Amino acid sequence: MLDQVAELVREVAATVVLPRFRHLASDEIVQKAPGDLVTIADQESEKALTRGLTALLPGSVVVGEEAVAADPRVLDRLSNGGAVWIVDPVDGTNNFAAGKTPFAVMVALVRDGETVASWILDPVDDHLTVAEAGSGAYRDGVRVKTRTDDPGAAALRGVVASRYLPEHLRMVATANAPALGEVTAGKHCAGYEYPAVAIDEQQFALFWRILPWDHVPGSLIIREAGGSVLHLDGTPYHPTDSERGMLVAANDDIWRTVRDTLFPDTSIL
Repeated sequence: MLDQVAELVREVAATVVLPRFRHLASDEIVQKAPGDLVTIADQESEKALTRGLTALLPGSVVVGEEAVAADPRVLDRLSNGGAVWIVDPVDGTNNFAAGKTPFAVMVALVRDGETVASWILDPVDDHLTVAEAGSGAYRDGVRVKTRTDDPGAAALRGVVASRYLPEHLRMVATANAPALGEVTAGKHCAGYEYPAVAIDEQQFALFWRILPWDHVPGSLIIREAGGSVLHLDGTPYHPTDSERGMLVAANDDIWRTVRDTLFPDTSIL
């Protein structure tokens, strides 16, 4: 099924998403929440993926970003057991709508609450990152593994997505970030940030708002590549979680270095 889903994701990206890139009419971009856009490409991509995924796995259901936006009760499917597809039809929609990269198409398969497979496609650069629980993570067919050493805080590069951080945590993280080698605001596309950790373009990424379509696909890729995906308090991340933030890192040692550098007083977490 890994190859079948990969083929479907590529097909939808090629026939639905890419033809709209830099060719959106003004009425094909809508603000569904302040600062949060949706385009006709998001909507059509999710419909096509939903049809294809449920045909591949009869009896499965889909939790898609746009379906949840239309009816929040759709999110309850994640807690009901069985086979659930999680779909982000265009991750990085604001980038996509502005005619810039990165953006991605992301899918994950959850069975009885556990993520068993995931796919992240960068349609423009044509990179496909795939993971299967217990079988590793692969980028363009080549197995990827995160780095195993910790070079120390001053040598680490990564993302602190501070937009949704509570104010008290944002202030602390901002004050302590200079102790790390390089901290960026990220590229506003989880489909870029997760593979970037897997291939050592960066060593960590911190998020606060952890909606499943943004983070379930990438979290499996990081774990299968050997990395660490934990809430800021050190507890494991699960697909149904939506609170307490999350720190992704190339390995456990880097995770602790980044967390303790940004938040030396863990009692505030």
